[in-house]
Amino acid sequence: MTDNKQTIVAKLNTILEHELAGVVRYTHYSFMVFGYSRIPIVGWLRSAATETLTHAHEAGEMITQMGEHPSLGIGELLETSKHDIHDIMIESLEFEKSGVRHYYELLQLAEKSHLIVVEEYARRLITEEEQHIGDIDKMLRKPGEIASVV
Repeated sequence: MTDNKQTIVAKLNTILEHELAGVVRYTHYSFMVFGYSRIPIVGWLRSAATETLTHAHEAGEMITQMGEHPSLGIGELLETSKHDIHDIMIESLEFEKSGVRHYYELLQLAEKSHLIVVEEYARRLITEEEQHIGDIDKMLRKPGEIASVV
């Protein structure tokens, strides 16, 4: 395996592990929401867990498409024991920012290697992750606030 391909596969495995950790994280958060807004917030968190699992599937498929072996590892799991909805959203925002950084790094690697399929995959996921960051940013604003908190 060439050094470039090896670096790309390593980054894809990092992404796979990160996304799998996100599934656990969002699922856990969904259990810990209480109060009047529980139902819509739990729905959003479980939807995020499902989408994050889809991202993990796509990373694993990209790895095997390149003829390599996907990791069985899982990324960092964080238990801060802070279960206020604001804290959950802050932690979710940091998770999404970390994920988008991984996809930008993958895009740079793919561009150097002229791997269009990986470039397009990375661009699509950057777009999705940036949209998640925007959604969380809006959830962190107080009603009537327009300015971004990110």
